[in-house]
Formats: sequence, C-alpha cells, structure tokens
Amino acid sequence: MIAAGRDTGAGREERPLPPARLAYDVQTWKEIAHLLANLPMSLAGFTYVMTVLFTGAMLTLTVVGLPLLALGLLGARGIGRFERGRARMLLGVRVDEPSPLPLRRAGNLFQGMWLVLKDPVAWRTVLYDFIRLPWGIVTFTVVFTSLFVLWPVLPFVARGLTNADRAMVRALLSPSDELERRIAELESDRGVVVDTAAADLRRIERDLHDGAQARLVNLAMGLGLAKEKLLEGQADDLVAAMVEEAHGEVKLALQELRDLARGIHPAVLTDRGLDAALSSVASRCTVPVKVTVDLPSRPAQAIEGIAYFTVSELLQNISKHSGARSASVEVWRVDDRLLVQVWDDGRGGARLDGGTGMRGLAERLGAVDGLFVVDSPEGGPTTVTAELPWRDRTDQPRPAR
Repeated sequence: MIAAGRDTGAGREERPLPPARLAYDVQTWKEIAHLLANLPMSLAGFTYVMTVLFTGAMLTLTVVGLPLLALGLLGARGIGRFERGRARMLLGVRVDEPSPLPLRRAGNLFQGMWLVLKDPVAWRTVLYDFIRLPWGIVTFTVVFTSLFVLWPVLPFVARGLTNADRAMVRALLSPSDELERRIAELESDRGVVVDTAAADLRRIERDLHDGAQARLVNLAMGLGLAKEKLLEGQADDLVAAMVEEAHGEVKLALQELRDLARGIHPAVLTDRGLDAALSSVASRCTVPVKVTVDLPSRPAQAIEGIAYFTVSELLQNISKHSGARSASVEVWRVDDRLLVQVWDDGRGGARLDGGTGMRGLAERLGAVDGLFVVDSPEGGPTTVTAELPWRDRTDQPRPAR
C-alpha cells in the first residue's frame, strides 16, 4: 500500500493521496470484454446491413423490394436493442429504449410499411452498423495486442476506447427526442382521421340515398298521381288517401333526416352539452342506463363530440350484443384528462380485435392522443374506459331552444 500522505515541506499542509485501487477492477474487465466483442458484433451488423438492406434497396423497382427493405429496417431496430443492452451491461451506459412504431394505428399494410421506411431510429442503427466495422477491427487489434505488450497501460487504453463507444451509442442508438415519436404518431393518426372521415361521408351518402332521398322520390310520385286524379275529376276519397299516404312519407323522411343529423352532430349536444346529449342517447338504448356526468365546464367541441359518439356506439353495442339487464355511463374530469366509462352486466367477451367497431373507436381516440381500454371477461361484466385530453372550450354555447 502507498502511504496515506507525504511531507510537503515546512509551512505546507499535508494532503492525503487518492485511495489505492486495483488497476484491473471489474469495470475494466467489462470494458475489455466489450472491446474484444466489437469485432464479431460489427462483422455481423455490417453483413446484415449490406446483405438485407442493400438487396432491398436494389430491388425497390420490383414488388418485393420495398417490403424487404421495411423488414430489414425492423431487423435493424432489433440489432439496436441488442447493442443498447450490451452497452448497458458492459459499459454502464443507460440509454432509453425508443418508442415502438405505432403500426397498429396504420390504416393498411402500405401505410405501415411507409411508417417503417421513414423510421429515423432504424436508419440511425443502420448508420451505426455501417461505421462500426473499421472501429471494431481497430479496437479488437489494439486490445488484443495490449494484452501481451501494453499490459500496464491497458486499463487506460480500454477506458479511452470505450468512451468513444459510449459516445457512439448515445449519439446513434438513443432516441433523439420525443418529437420523433410524436411526428411518427401524428403521421399515422392523420391517415386514420382521413380514413374515418371518408367512411363517415360514405355512410351519410348511403343513408341519404337509401333513406330520405328514396322517400322523397316516392312522395313526389305520389303527389304527382294525386294531381292527375284531381285533374281527371276522380273521387275525392281516392285523392285524400293518396295525400294521406304522401303525408306519412313526409313524416318518415323528416324522421330519417333528424336521425341522420343526430348521427352527424346532435343539436342537443351543441346546445346543452354532454349531460343532456348522453341522457338522450341512453333513453334510446334497449337496456336501462344510468348516466352520471360530473364536469366543472364543457370541453372543446371536438373532444365533446368524440366522447358523445364513443358512448353512443358503445350503447348500441350493448343493445345489440351484450344481453345485459342494466348499464351505466360515467363522465368526469381528472386534471387535464376527460374520462368516460361505460359498464354493463352482459355476457362479456368484447375485444378490441373482435370486430371493426371497437377497433375503430380505439383508432379515433388514438388520433387525438386518447386511450381506449376494454375489460370484458367471458361471462361479464364489461367495462370500457375512454380517456381523452381535456381542451377548454373557446366558444360560448347557444342558448337552449
């Protein structure tokens, strides 16, 4: 052991030396192991990049090119995950895992593939694997030689080389920032919103064509026949029957137009808010529904509308499929989130992957940074919880009529 202090001369204060330690401690051996493993790992990564990604890039003019390139980028993400784990175990580098790609929100296979092809995390891993081959050769050669030639200074050499490794891992394998994740999610959500809007427009067109429009055509034909009968001087009772039938068609057409307008955006929601609107939709459910809305104020119109249509579709599912005897709807606010919970005592078994309805609701909420959770064991009960961001309402609602 080295003495704990030394004589520094008259008038000088003695200072203790740094504590003695072994040059080859556990961390040093971990660093040496990391540097020796750089060569096989860099060879494997470089071979993967040049084989899979280069082949995919060369075949982009064919049908299999882009899918192969996308699969190669997904594999590069896996390599990056392994390298982060190796650096964490041997170098003590704590690097957060990047957020997973939101592939479930992609509207179709091509949107998902495009999301992978634009993934910056995967492309930075490709760059990491590409430049690591010469570095792996250098580190392996230096460390392997130093084991027999430069043994006394090897700990310092290993520390310097692994510091460069730490810098590369932090620069190329860590998530750059939260902005990348949000951009990827928003791009995916934009496709979901566009597809949802297109589906809604097709539904409105179909309802108009098959419902109110067809009834109005029948009405016009009936009134035309009644007019001809009057001009021909036929019996008043026949004309009266035709007019009465036309009147019935008018009432049915008006009801269908009201239902269609309610499906687009109900007037009661605009005028009186979620409490009245949800009570109205609950009254049309075939199961008794208890509605509880506890909100200090009204949220933004878009958030209010999504909450309304979410509950409306869930109550329709309860009416059609649940076999429930009772149900409840609760709406409340916690901090900057709007929470909606729909419960029923039906047979259960509802799943997000069980059909397009639940999946569509989850995608619609995800498009506005919301959450959608289904808890529905076989035999029931079913509890569906929706969470939406709270945004303050900027307009003043019109007075109730």
